[in-house]
Amino acid sequence: MRRYPARKDFDRCQLHDFPKIQHAPRGASIIDMSFAFVFPGQGSQCVGMLQEFAQHCPQIEACFGEASEVLGYDLWQLVQNGPEDKLSQTQVTQPVMLTAGVAVWRAWRARSGPLPSIMAGHSLGEYSALVCAEALEFSEAVSLVADRSRYMQEAVPAGTGAMAAILGLDAESVRRICAEAAQGEVLEPANFNSPIQVVIGGTAAAVERASGIAKQAGAKRVLRLPMSAPSHCSLMRPAAARMIERLKKTLISSPKIPVLHNTHVQTESDPQTICEVLVRQIETPVQWVATIEKMAASGIAHIIECGPGKILTGLNKRIATTVEHLSMSDSAGLRAALTAVAA
Repeated sequence: MRRYPARKDFDRCQLHDFPKIQHAPRGASIIDMSFAFVFPGQGSQCVGMLQEFAQHCPQIEACFGEASEVLGYDLWQLVQNGPEDKLSQTQVTQPVMLTAGVAVWRAWRARSGPLPSIMAGHSLGEYSALVCAEALEFSEAVSLVADRSRYMQEAVPAGTGAMAAILGLDAESVRRICAEAAQGEVLEPANFNSPIQVVIGGTAAAVERASGIAKQAGAKRVLRLPMSAPSHCSLMRPAAARMIERLKKTLISSPKIPVLHNTHVQTESDPQTICEVLVRQIETPVQWVATIEKMAASGIAHIIECGPGKILTGLNKRIATTVEHLSMSDSAGLRAALTAVAA
């Protein structure tokens, strides 16, 4: 049954009041079933995405239509026609990627796709997972992430923050580079995406310094990301504080499918705890490597990316080599995933 978070406790909360989150031991069992779903977040968007999918699956465009009613503008037209710079603005990208993940999920279910044993979402994708697990109503989630994105952009005005992916260096090397390049500014690892890919976030100047140091240290590539606000670093603390108040107005229920959360790599069933994790997620790193390792160790045979693009699939292949990885960014991917889980 849906209920509000326990406000008598939440009203007293500040960020430092939340229980300290410890990482679960890697390899801990979750559930011995065959497949998992993962949902992409910011960075997977592109103009024209899901166009072919929508031609075969009416659920795609219909889902964007529902989101457009909440937002007050035509989200599908923006996705199909751009411009790209607007699509990459945090306040647009977050509702877009939430909707895209849910749309592909609905296409999967419309073709009698079975329920996965567990789900996760990369950063913003965690909200898609919670909607598909029936912990959040879709329309409410659209409104929630629209506010979340606004809080994040207002915490760090466009152009003053940045994010970059560092490829070819391990996590400890990237931590040292952040410490050296910060020079009194905020600069932190934001996403632990694969054993050799770490995204950093902070002030634009600090990210630029770190990019140069990383190249000198042997990074194969340093790629600035198309994001207008630096997620998952301490610059987001003001946004996290505002999310406490916003989540008091949000109906959350226990997920019907377990969702493995980015921040502490555990599943949660209590709505109050889910609220706390969603707040902390804004300013702490995405533990994607640990998330996929935990899925693989639990006996998952297939990890299916549910949404546009194949970014997570590429990362996941580097993390869990014994698992079959699939993506559903088009109708052919949907058919392949259905075949794989039926085998």
